[in-house]
Amino acid sequence: MITFARLSEPGEREINEDFVGFVNIGPEIKLFLLADGLGGHGRGEDASCLVVEESGRTFCETYQEKESLRYCFENSQNALMEKQRVENAKSDLKSTLVSLMIRNDVIEWGHVGDSRLYYFKDGSIVGRTMDHSVPQMLVNAGDIKESEIRHHPDRNRLIRVMGIEWDSPKYQLSPRIPKETGQAFLMCSDGFWEFIEDQQMEQCLKKASDVYDWLERMEKIVVKNGKGTNMDNYSAIVVMIQ
Repeated sequence: MITFARLSEPGEREINEDFVGFVNIGPEIKLFLLADGLGGHGRGEDASCLVVEESGRTFCETYQEKESLRYCFENSQNALMEKQRVENAKSDLKSTLVSLMIRNDVIEWGHVGDSRLYYFKDGSIVGRTMDHSVPQMLVNAGDIKESEIRHHPDRNRLIRVMGIEWDSPKYQLSPRIPKETGQAFLMCSDGFWEFIEDQQMEQCLKKASDVYDWLERMEKIVVKNGKGTNMDNYSAIVVMIQ
């Protein structure tokens, strides 16, 4: 059985530029989507909404095909670039995107930008997506520690996003994995993961009675740690396989 919960809140900002979405095609075929519009470029809320809705539309048309998740990224990127062209908004309309596809007995995810997916098995973190950001590059090069990403001065400098010209695909897709009991997933924007440590995510999961309880426990930590910091919009989707 697949259960999920989601939230999207403005934090301490006037406009919520995050957008979350969900596509359900029967009990065993689902797509979860989360995008974070880049406010520094303007019209972030329009960009995040467009890439989520276009990805959802594409999935409904292609979910039976092997490359369905790839099509979601590419079609939503093309739609965003076309909207920039039509509206003469090349410097605007940028967004991250993270997607989780569950199709029968197979799970796959993809991302571009710094919205993350965390993968858990039996209550412990297995891994997470790697940000397309300057601090992540510094971690990969051994110049800073993983723990320094959250509050690094260049944390918001992204090197890959939706809405810039691609000479090659900038998104990353995971290997396909089998669906198994005990799996759990957290998808979240940077406004969420900035204020909660990986160990706290695990602790909340182990104590939680269901997906709603898990998400509520984590949100309390995020809100407490973010209060008074002019905290960004924060959004999350949690999924459990039972």
